[in-house]
Amino acid sequence: MLTAMPTAALPPTPQATRERGDACPGALRLHAADDGALARVRLPGGVLTLGQAAALGRVARRLGDGDLHLTSRGNVQLRGLAAGCGGELAEALDAAGLLPSREHERVRNIVASPLSGLDGEGVRDVRPWLTALDAALCGSDAARGLSGRFLFALDDGRGDVAGLGADVTVRAIRDGAAWLTPGSVRVAVDDAPLAALVAAETFLQAARSHTAHTWRVSELPLPEGELDRLIRDRLTAAGIAHDEGPEPVGSADGPAPGVVGEALSAHVPLGRLSALQWEALTMVADTELRLTPWRGVVVPTVAATAARVSESLERLRAAGLVTDPASPWLRVGACIGRPGCAKAHADVRADVARTLEATGRPALPLYWSGCARRCGHPSGEHVDVLATPEGGYRLSVAPAGGETRTASAADPSRMGAALAAIIS
Repeated sequence: MLTAMPTAALPPTPQATRERGDACPGALRLHAADDGALARVRLPGGVLTLGQAAALGRVARRLGDGDLHLTSRGNVQLRGLAAGCGGELAEALDAAGLLPSREHERVRNIVASPLSGLDGEGVRDVRPWLTALDAALCGSDAARGLSGRFLFALDDGRGDVAGLGADVTVRAIRDGAAWLTPGSVRVAVDDAPLAALVAAETFLQAARSHTAHTWRVSELPLPEGELDRLIRDRLTAAGIAHDEGPEPVGSADGPAPGVVGEALSAHVPLGRLSALQWEALTMVADTELRLTPWRGVVVPTVAATAARVSESLERLRAAGLVTDPASPWLRVGACIGRPGCAKAHADVRADVARTLEATGRPALPLYWSGCARRCGHPSGEHVDVLATPEGGYRLSVAPAGGETRTASAADPSRMGAALAAIIS
């Protein structure tokens, strides 16, 4: 079965040094793009009430390009925002309950198993952890110092978000405890959210002692095991009992499109939701939406009849959302490209759509980049499709244990042949 493209986890960059502070956009700190201002709205666990979803849709139509752009952390970006709309945007988000703390709005980066509590596959429903961690984050003065790129992951035991390269991961385990990384210890279930915050605050303290502008745990220049030791000491000081044990193993993919347990799952091609698609999602939802790190949406259907589920699935398909687990869209990702980015050499998203049939469903995911920055590229094995300044694309793939293979396509119409040349 084809599965969604792995999310874009940043590769390790030990001892990173930067000359400026974190400029990651937020809901209050807008980023100037070629198609207008960009706002990134943090949605812990990707969870939106129907009221919040409606509010986001109204804001996108009134102030932006009308679409909602999903990120690889289950957040939403609003693009094409008009100059000077920051105050109105903040007021609308605050009224919808999407800004519980203006001082913490950029650090509320939490991914959580999107099917938790809906399909019987997880060890534990992580919703209580999600609520508690978000509240603890917003109540921590120290946490305001986290980078907008720092990521928490709450895994219900199935191993889906545990593989996303988060800075702090809490994973449910079957003996009634939770595994904390970094720290590499077991903690009680009820202590897990606070333990995650302690781990993040310990990282902050260590980062300030060693180098400026260290944003991710992977960048911290400490000897192996040293951060684990510091976190264990801080857990002890905070009165959080912990012990060693075998680290949980096993992994899972993101939700496949279709009916999954007591939920509907839909994939969003290239993560861009039109106003009509967003309306379709809110129309079939009873209580909430769950946006996933794989640029999809999970709609709980706990109380729905079989007929209602079937009708809802057809409504999503008719709106242009992917409900077929064999769709080639699940294997394709792309940066924003032209015209949204001035650095891009091509309208990569239009080229993706034009070549989807020719490329078919390759063995490896494809990620299209408009320039060498490769914004949003996945960390897993994939085919790198890079637009060149001269026009056309350069393809490359580095199979595990093999040498890098490359090919060129003078224009998108030759993409199928170029892909066949490097994937055997």
